[in-house]
Amino acid sequence: MSDKVFNVLFLCTGNSARSILAESALNKRGGNFRAFSAGSHPKGTVNPDAIALLERIGYPTEGLHSKGWEAFSEPDSPVMDFVFTVCDDAAGEVCPIWPGHPMTAHWGIEDPSHVEGNEIERERAFVKALRYLENRIDLFTALPIGKLEERVLATKLKDIGRTEGATVERLEDAR
Repeated sequence: MSDKVFNVLFLCTGNSARSILAESALNKRGGNFRAFSAGSHPKGTVNPDAIALLERIGYPTEGLHSKGWEAFSEPDSPVMDFVFTVCDDAAGEVCPIWPGHPMTAHWGIEDPSHVEGNEIERERAFVKALRYLENRIDLFTALPIGKLEERVLATKLKDIGRTEGATVERLEDAR
């Protein structure tokens, strides 16, 4: 792989749990990747269960905050190489036109913040969501990005979104 650093944006509706987990995980595990996250309708706060899990396992939490995706469509924003939606609602929305025309794919997983129950049940949901995201991130970062034709890379990115934990394949099949 080249020395180029690839910018990756993870999108969700609220930007409080899944996209935050993905941003932190890729920044911890990603090598030549720099991750960001945003939401179409940001909640304005990061889910405390997400932060607690990330801190417990030693993943970066500094600077994580809930923000709108328009923050990354401004002319002075980092140009994204990849944009991944991690929730079905965000995948179904009309996204901004991203500078640089990044490659996109849907990597939807269930929202751990919707799990009701005691602390252990909520933590279990967040651990499961993070595991699915880490598996996808590991598959993604192992790809020989600079050596694949664009259409082959696009197919591989979509295939990653269909791995264990995928919420709905119909979104990808419709595209």
